[in-house]
Amino acid sequence: MDQQLWNKCVEFHGHQCPGLAIGFRACEAAVEKLGLKFSADEEVVCVTENDACGVDAVQVITGCTLGKGNLLYHGTGKMAFNFYNRKTGESLRVILKPMAEDMDRAQRQEFILTAPIDEVFSFAKPRYKLPEKARLFATVICEECGEGAPEHKMRLQEGKKVCLDCFQDYSRGW
Repeated sequence: MDQQLWNKCVEFHGHQCPGLAIGFRACEAAVEKLGLKFSADEEVVCVTENDACGVDAVQVITGCTLGKGNLLYHGTGKMAFNFYNRKTGESLRVILKPMAEDMDRAQRQEFILTAPIDEVFSFAKPRYKLPEKARLFATVICEECGEGAPEHKMRLQEGKKVCLDCFQDYSRGW
């Protein structure tokens, strides 16, 4: 384990915990299996299926961030991370395996950080294709609240361009 990198993740996240350890080890596996380097732009993409502590390790280790558009959230709630290497076209889905229920928090973190990687995770091909690169969109002013939003997030409502906050969804259950 790279102790300096772990310390950097802990500093960014604010504390150490099993959740951060999950993201740390998932990234270690992805770096090793896909030959990933820190992503200065969008060379590496991660689609995380959770919004838990481990995502902070993903940002520190891979350079994937929401702001760059190479960290995407697909909220299944699963402790799974999908990594893509744009340069090689390779991809990997890293899924946390169930753990023994009788471990306390410290034991769980220690297990995640020190157990052989194949005991902690299972690996598969991602269920999602490689997301396209981030695009820039024109800003449109909402005719209700006066705030700007990118054009792909606007809706038409009673002939007005409105943002998602002002839009009143019409759904009849399907």
